[in-house]
Amino acid sequence: MRLAGKYLATATVACALIAPLAGPSRPAVAAGTRISPITLPNGSRFSLQTPSDLQVTVYATGLNNPRLMALGPKGDIFVGTRFAGTVSVLVNRKGGTRATQVITLLSGLTVPDSAAYHNGRLYVAEEGQVSSWNYNQSTVSVSGQQVVISSLPTGGLHTTRTLAFGLNGSLYVSVGSSCNECVDYSDRAVIMRYKPDGSGGVAYAGGLRNAVGIAIQPKTGNLWADDNGQDLLGDNIPPDEIDLIKQGKNYGWPYCWGNQQPDPTLASAAAYCSSTVRPAVSLQAHSAPIGVAFGTGTLLPARYRGGLFVAYHGSAYRSQATGYKVVYVPINGTRAEAPQDVVTGWLGTSQVWGRPAGVVIAADGSLLISDDQAGVIYRVAPVGR
Repeated sequence: MRLAGKYLATATVACALIAPLAGPSRPAVAAGTRISPITLPNGSRFSLQTPSDLQVTVYATGLNNPRLMALGPKGDIFVGTRFAGTVSVLVNRKGGTRATQVITLLSGLTVPDSAAYHNGRLYVAEEGQVSSWNYNQSTVSVSGQQVVISSLPTGGLHTTRTLAFGLNGSLYVSVGSSCNECVDYSDRAVIMRYKPDGSGGVAYAGGLRNAVGIAIQPKTGNLWADDNGQDLLGDNIPPDEIDLIKQGKNYGWPYCWGNQQPDPTLASAAAYCSSTVRPAVSLQAHSAPIGVAFGTGTLLPARYRGGLFVAYHGSAYRSQATGYKVVYVPINGTRAEAPQDVVTGWLGTSQVWGRPAGVVIAADGSLLISDDQAGVIYRVAPVGR
């Protein structure tokens, strides 16, 4: 395999940097918009904007680099981290608008970015493996670790692994590329599918540079994912993507991006790109979509049911910052529409107040958003709820 070493080195260093603070001035508040004042644990104050029938509050604090989240029994919310090496649980057994406890369940892990709850067990994806523990909801504790998958690739640019369980119990694991742009190893830039016990692993779909967010569509069982396009090609190419993932299909990377557009820096076989799958929706380049979650329940307005909430972590390698918000992508069956802003305001005129990372629908139907920069979880709900 040919690895583009210069891209790997450059991207690895740059991704360790804080996102650029330069960006467009914050727009004036539009009619029909609500302003929710936010006070961070360090005393910093800023505002988030939503449609007028929604409000944002702080749901939990005291977290170190919270990333992707998963719903568990009794409304418990599991939270993974990228750098802290922990998995925590947000406890709210009385159904209030704020978590009553934040409990660290596991520590000393290697990039435990994603967790999932399935049949009484908590599954955690680390960089090189997936393990499961029995979850005792009464004592809010875990026990009986079992290594379910022990051979995930390690190293390289993208080290997070994301979990999702299908309606039939299949376990999907997303593995990002080792580089910014290269002809990669066969076990990178793929979504794998396993049986719940970790056996029978197959590459379900490929050509996905870094599909950090994956989610199962209710009722249909279809798998959807976001995908982060490569860096260093300019402000507006290639687009980030929302993809409907189909078994055995190729989504283009590294030879193609967007609507079957050939990458001019890598030569591919004739007609290669025409055989790849076009994105369901193309997103602004360098928005850095991470967490995704389908809108379910009846608490949020009806316009937010059935589609995907997507957390834009925010740009790097862009002269004008973009992203730093949560959007909603309407989906009707297998057709997705253009994203709509739901929560904005993390990107200020001279400062980034936070970086949305994960999204999950809580047991009460509210939308929870993790902020891995500020270390908090936000709650989005109708006004007064």
